[in-house]
Amino acid sequence: MKTIEIQLFKFDELSDKAKEKAIEENYNWNVLYDWYDNVYEDAKNVGIEINGFDIDRGNYCQIENFDDWHIIADKIMQEYGENCQTYKIAEFYLKERDEIIDTAIRDENGDFENEYEIDNLLDDLEEDFKNDLSEEYVSILRKVYEYLTSEEAIIETLEANEIEFTINGETY
Repeated sequence: MKTIEIQLFKFDELSDKAKEKAIEENYNWNVLYDWYDNVYEDAKNVGIEINGFDIDRGNYCQIENFDDWHIIADKIMQEYGENCQTYKIAEFYLKERDEIIDTAIRDENGDFENEYEIDNLLDDLEEDFKNDLSEEYVSILRKVYEYLTSEEAIIETLEANEIEFTINGETY
């Protein structure tokens, strides 16, 4: 029987070259499992389900609504700050929706004179709103992924998990 003793180091104890190797070796640590869960949950909180996405070549995010789109827009405006892009998208949608409804010609009973035309305008607006939100969720997912694979995030994870390395930066 032979006993081998290996000296192990914390990330901050490594040389610069060993740190580079440790980061390179662990570049995907933060995105191995369900890294997108927080974005999915955030969407669900306002009435949207994300059914799939591709932040690479496909560049899409497939979303479905649990509630009517105007209810989702209201929830977004309640949950997010004014500087958030989803807030701006929701605000624009609600403004346009209100304008369509408020400027529609009504008969003596208060009903829309051309309900079919109004429905088509609102359907088109909802489709645009859904597409804009879908594009924004792709952007959000991409930003989260880029952060999680950044040197800063990798280092934070390695240090927080007290990962040990050999002298040359290989994960032990």
